[in-house]
Amino acid sequence: MNPLTPLEDHLLLATRRQFFHRTATGLGGAALASLLGRDAAFSATAAATEGHPFHHIPKAKRAIYLFMSGAPSQIDLWDYKPTMEALYDKDLPESIRDGQRLTTMTSGQARFPVAPSIYRFAKHGRAGTEVSELLPHTSGIVDDLAVVRSMWTEAINHDPAITYIQTGNQIPGNPSLGAWLSYGLGSENENLPAFVVLNSTWSAKRDAQALYQRLWGAGFLPSKHQGVALRAQGDPVLYLSDPQGVSRDVRRTMLDGLNELNRQQYEAVGDPETQARIAQYEMAFRMQSSVPELTDLSGEPEHILAMYGPEVKRPGSFAYNCLLARRMAERGVRFTQIFHRGWDQHGNLTGDLPRQCGDVDQPCAALIQDLKMRGMLDDTLVVWGGEFGRTIYCQVGLSRTNYGRDHHPRCFTVWLAGAGIKAGTVYGRTDDFSYNIVENPVHIRDLNATILHLLGIHHERLSVKRQGLDVRLTGVEPAHVVEGILG
Repeated sequence: MNPLTPLEDHLLLATRRQFFHRTATGLGGAALASLLGRDAAFSATAAATEGHPFHHIPKAKRAIYLFMSGAPSQIDLWDYKPTMEALYDKDLPESIRDGQRLTTMTSGQARFPVAPSIYRFAKHGRAGTEVSELLPHTSGIVDDLAVVRSMWTEAINHDPAITYIQTGNQIPGNPSLGAWLSYGLGSENENLPAFVVLNSTWSAKRDAQALYQRLWGAGFLPSKHQGVALRAQGDPVLYLSDPQGVSRDVRRTMLDGLNELNRQQYEAVGDPETQARIAQYEMAFRMQSSVPELTDLSGEPEHILAMYGPEVKRPGSFAYNCLLARRMAERGVRFTQIFHRGWDQHGNLTGDLPRQCGDVDQPCAALIQDLKMRGMLDDTLVVWGGEFGRTIYCQVGLSRTNYGRDHHPRCFTVWLAGAGIKAGTVYGRTDDFSYNIVENPVHIRDLNATILHLLGIHHERLSVKRQGLDVRLTGVEPAHVVEGILG
C-alpha cells in the first residue's frame, strides 16, 4: 500500500463538519443541512433584521442592567412590613410557609423566628413609595422608577438562580440576555461591542458568590455576541495594546494577512465561527482606539463626578462603572451589564447590608439623573435587581440589632426606569410577611419579555433552532409583558 499524501492524511482527519461540507450531496447534504440548521437560522434571522430589526416600534435604544448578585433583602430595602415588629422572635406561621421549599441552610432549624427589619422606611415621591433609610439617594428618584415588589422565581440557590434570570434556563449553556440583544439588534457603534460587562468591587464580606463568564456568554449563538468584560486594572481588555515595537500599520498588516487565512479556511471548511473570529479580530483592532477614549474620565465635569460620589475615580468601583455605562450609552453600546457582588447576607445583615447600599445607592441615583439631564433616559432602559429575595425569618442568631436571612425565591423586588416605563409606579404586593405574592405576580420570564419588548423585540419571535427546538430567552412556558409598568 502506498503511503498517504499529506492531503489524503488531512482528509482522513477532517472533522464531521468538514466532511459534510465536502460531500454536500445525497446523504452528506442531508446531514449537512441537519448540522447547519442552526446556522441557517442565524443567517435567516440576520437577513430579516438588516435595516429594520424590530418586531414593533421600540421605546428603548439600549439598556443598562444593574445586577445585585447575592440577592438584596427586599424586606430591608423596598418591601416595608411594619406589622412584623409585633411578631419579633415569634415563629413564622406554617400557614404562611405552606410547605414551601427551604434551602439546606435553614431546613434543619428547629425554629423560624420572625426578624423584622431594623431600618426605618419613609414615603417618597408623588406616589408615596416606601423606601428604606439605607437608600437615601435612590429614594430621591422614585418618581422616575417603576418598583416591582412581586418578582418570583423557582430557583432557590445562587448559581442556578443567576443563570436562570440571565439566560432563561437554570442549566448553563444558553445565551445570555445581552447576547440575545446583540444577536437580534446588533450594535449602533462599529468601534465598540454591542454587549459590555463591568464587574464591580464591593464593600461587604469577601466570600461572595462567583460569577462565571457563561453569565454573559453567547451559548449556542455565534461567539461574537458574547459580552466583552472590561477590566479595572491594566488594559481594559486583555492584549488590547500593541506589543512593544509593533506599530499600528504593522498590526493592520498582520490582521489583514490573518483575516485572509481565516477567509480561506472558511471557504474550505464552512464553519461560521471562522467568520465570528474575523469579526472579533477586527473589533479588537478598532477597540484599541475607542476603549482608551471611553475609559478616560478626564473630560468629565467635576459636578458630574461629584454626583456619582467619592468612589467614581476608582476604576472598578460601582460608581466608576455606572459612569462608564452612561458613556457607553452615549456611544451606542446596546447592552451594558454591571455586576455588584456581596449581597448574600445569611448572617450579620445589619453589618454588611449598609456597606453594600453605600456602594450602589448614590451611583444608581446619579446614573438616572445623568441620563435624564442629557435627554437619554427617554430611550435608555435601566434595570436594578438580584436573583431572588430573602426570608422574613432569621438564619443564625437573632437579636434586636442583628440577624441574617436565607434565600427566598417566592418574592423579591426589582426596579426599572427610563424608556417606556411608567415612572412613579409601585407594582405588585406581597403578604404581611413578604413571603407570598398576593397581587400581580411577575416571573423572571415576564421581566425578560418586558425588557425585550421595550427594545422592539417580541420574545416569542426571537428564537433559534437548537436540537430540533425553537429556543428563546423566555423558554417554552408562558411569559407576558408586564403592561402595568409601561407608560
